Formats: sequence, structure tokens, C-alpha cells
Amino acid sequence: MKLITAMAFDYGTKRIGVAIGQTISLTAEPLQVIQMKNKQATWDEINYLVKEWAPDVFVLGYPTTADKSPHFLIPKIEKFSRQLSSRYRKEVNFVDERLSSHATVDYALEVRKIGLDAVAAKLILETWLSELEV
Repeated sequence: MKLITAMAFDYGTKRIGVAIGQTISLTAEPLQVIQMKNKQATWDEINYLVKEWAPDVFVLGYPTTADKSPHFLIPKIEKFSRQLSSRYRKEVNFVDERLSSHATVDYALEVRKIGLDAVAAKLILETWLSELEV
């Protein structure tokens, strides 16, 4: 399998969780939580992380509801996706994030150390990695 470094984002109204992972080991690690400013992504922090980690692809959590109705964050996530793609000229993939925030309960210590949103981003990325064709 070709080495691909992926950066995942768990986009929220107040924070963006960020995680990094790669395809050789199929592992992901939470990086940090970025605080939104005026309900906007803080591109300075994202620019720093992209430069530091040089991802080949981005992965975004895509919220769905149990009854499959549209989630209120979808338009904002799609806008963020377009911004990522145009700024960095990289592919953006989406992963159903329904279970990512709930699954972080299993990572209580990790959550306390780095933050719920970064761990949710890690789980989003692990889902994407597990769905890759090997």
C-alpha cells in the first residue's frame, strides 16, 4: 500500500478537532483543538499544521442524524471543505461522524489530555483508514 498521510478535521461551531494519520500503519493520533474565532476557522493555525505535517489528503467528519435528516452543520462543513481544497489543492474525503463523538467516551484519559474534538477527529480518520481498500 502506498504511504498516504491524512489530516482529519472534526468541524464544530466553537472548535475544530484535528488528527493526523497514515496508511502504512493505519493509525491516527489527535493533534489539537483549534478554537473558532467569530464562528470562522483560524487559518493561521491550520496553515501551520498543514505545513508541519504535509498531509496528502484531508478527511472531514460529515454529520448525519439517526433519521437521515440534514444536520445543521452540513453547509458549513461543505464550505470548509471547499476552502481546504482550494487553499491546499488536496483531495477532501468525508466520513460519517455519527459515532465519533460518542466513541470518545472510551478514550477518557486521551480526551482529558488533548480534548474531545481532537479525539473525535482521530476517530473520523481511523474510520476513513479502515475503509480504504488494502
